[in-house]
Amino acid sequence: MTFDFLNFEFYSPWFLLLFAVFIPLMILDSRKKKRSGITVPSTQNMTENNSILFVLFILKISKYILLSTLIIAMARPRSFTISQDQDDSKGIDIMLSVDVSLSMLAKDLEPDRLTALKDIAKKFVAQRPGDRIGLVTYSGEAFTKVPVTSDHAVVIDELDQLNPLELQPGTAIGEGLSVAVTHLRNSKAKSKIIILMTDGVNTIENAMPTQVGAELARSSGIKVYSIGIGTNGYALMPTQTDIFGDLVFTEAEVKIDEPVLREIAQTTGGKYFRATSNESLQEIYDEINQLEKSDLKTTKLYNYKEYFRTFLWIALFVVLFDAMLRWVFYKFLS
Repeated sequence: MTFDFLNFEFYSPWFLLLFAVFIPLMILDSRKKKRSGITVPSTQNMTENNSILFVLFILKISKYILLSTLIIAMARPRSFTISQDQDDSKGIDIMLSVDVSLSMLAKDLEPDRLTALKDIAKKFVAQRPGDRIGLVTYSGEAFTKVPVTSDHAVVIDELDQLNPLELQPGTAIGEGLSVAVTHLRNSKAKSKIIILMTDGVNTIENAMPTQVGAELARSSGIKVYSIGIGTNGYALMPTQTDIFGDLVFTEAEVKIDEPVLREIAQTTGGKYFRATSNESLQEIYDEINQLEKSDLKTTKLYNYKEYFRTFLWIALFVVLFDAMLRWVFYKFLS
């Protein structure tokens, strides 16, 4: 039997007050000059025996042990663990759909678009402890990194590992949107939202049309907040690789399909944002955080482990052991 004293209590602690009466009586009893003992026919031929003295001592303290265990048992000692239960139907399911095309390494945000996005998105995830969050990445194709989950550590870890070279080149905004919608459409959450982030325009001809993805989101009750990432004008972008395989950055015009992103947001009841700096991207996430408030309440569940039975077993053992000693002792003396 082990106790965790940080999560340990007595259900009826007032029974322990009996010790305030029991202990003084025990002290008075031990100070009695005249000690009651076992009546024997004659002590004339008896000599002092350590075994007998030990048995007498055990018989004397057994009653104290018995009373103590019964008092503790009545106080009901128990340990407990605390778990949390929440009704996911009252929370918000959020899917982050992130463009990881090569242009996300452009340096118009510090130190580049993708790194700035990672840092700000991780802060956003940390600010939503009661909501389930998932992650989709896309470029020329879309891939689900993390289905919606309450394990935010997994989402943050995957955000850290975003790599613009892991998927097919290009930008297919419709694919990133439709994959995110597919994962959220059957959710029972109170509110379902997608944060769709891109820094470019559709470059994949046969990809899922953005209008289809937007209509699917609307019919599934999913709101989309779309974010266009990139400054106005020109920015240093990776345009080629050198003979060593390293990326070469050159000035290129920033092209973001704002009409498409705005249409997606309007169709689904969301909102379109343009992030031209780290600060504006942070402000966008802060605004989304304020717009989408969760009323999810977490209920604490206490799981108890009772120990009173253990003390009752100890009390029973003491009674039987005491009876056996008295029987053996009387038989020895008779």
